[in-house]
Amino acid sequence: MVKAADMLIARRADTRARADFATWKMMAKLNGASALPPEAQEFLASYQNLLAQMSEGEATEATIGAIYKAYYAEMGGAGAAPDVRPRPPEAAADNVTAFRRPAPKPKTTSFFGAGATAGTQKRPLPVALIFACLVVVYVGIRLYWR
Repeated sequence: MVKAADMLIARRADTRARADFATWKMMAKLNGASALPPEAQEFLASYQNLLAQMSEGEATEATIGAIYKAYYAEMGGAGAAPDVRPRPPEAAADNVTAFRRPAPKPKTTSFFGAGATAGTQKRPLPVALIFACLVVVYVGIRLYWR
């Protein structure tokens, strides 16, 4: 059984191995392989040897696996490096239906939050009517104070 700490180390080692291999491969394509550390140059040489024997995808995965195992041991993982790559999903049966989003619910507009509780929506007052009421109140207060 693999401990949680070892799985964390394994995931970190796998991510680092994939990133480093992609970087090293790009540097090799740009003629910068001589600037890489000796360990990286060794992995690239083994990758070139594997390319002669198998396809590019298989050689890449084999090289990344070797880098991953080296990183796992370097990071302090206990025992053999566990498999961290997700398994491909099994083929779906013929009776599986594609997911469809439900129809969106109609949006309800509310007048000061009353639409959600009242059930019937009230029509908001026109702006001109509100302004006229404010003018009447203002004039009434001015006349009252004289």
